[in-house]
Amino acid sequence: MPTRYLLTLKCPDQLGVMARTAGCLHQHGAFITEVSHYSDPKTETFFSRTVFDDRFLSCGYEQLERDWQALAQSLSIEYQLRPLEAKPKLLIAVSKEDHCLSHLLTKWRAGVLPVEIVGVVSNHRDCESVTRWHGLPYFYLPICKETKGQQEAELLGLFRELGADYLVLARYMQILSDGLCEQLAGRAINIHHSFLPSFKGARPYHQAHERGVKVIGATAHFVTPDLDEGPIICQEVKAVDHRASVERMIHIGHDIEAVTLADAVRLVAQQRVLLNGQRTVVLE
Repeated sequence: MPTRYLLTLKCPDQLGVMARTAGCLHQHGAFITEVSHYSDPKTETFFSRTVFDDRFLSCGYEQLERDWQALAQSLSIEYQLRPLEAKPKLLIAVSKEDHCLSHLLTKWRAGVLPVEIVGVVSNHRDCESVTRWHGLPYFYLPICKETKGQQEAELLGLFRELGADYLVLARYMQILSDGLCEQLAGRAINIHHSFLPSFKGARPYHQAHERGVKVIGATAHFVTPDLDEGPIICQEVKAVDHRASVERMIHIGHDIEAVTLADAVRLVAQQRVLLNGQRTVVLE
């Protein structure tokens, strides 16, 4: 079977950018099997995701990569090029609740998520048993106001030691410092139990209940120093009515949170999510 590769890119939009990038692949015999692209007229930025294989490749992959890099520099292209089967590594952070973690682990074991989970880190021990049942290492890093800086340094060190590509906050009930957010920019994914930008911060279901909302939802987004305002990856909602109590909303919300976070992880792992300022472009 041919080896498949994945190329994602963004660059300033300009005449011929698609022709030149596709032409480079064609010139080297890359057989394109999947492509999606978008040109944002507001930011004048071009985004593209291409899958190709080497069945007719006229040179080695290393030569293709060198020639592509030269083209990328001439067009100011930011890109990622890797074998399609290469799986990004995830470090999952949790606190006490395990519904998002359990869903991620189940989807991972079923082969639905194209990732490699390298471990679970937590400021509590509540999720240790389910983590170890899945054969994964569990790292207990307690935290308090006085030790926050030290704990975050240990967390970042663990992230780097494990070679993780992304930190997934699966109901990790700690606010990351601005410094840690900046060091993990574009690599930290959070699930917020609300349909952002509404009901940010703490107790969103209580806020939603007080306002008598008719839909509740969850939002997966990249983490930034601005609390709950990072670029949104995906969202899900479910209808409720006046009979729904806060407790009922929370139970419904748990299911939505778990599904939404898993969808976000899948999209990011497949390199379908590209940052576009404070927004994202999702190339399905």
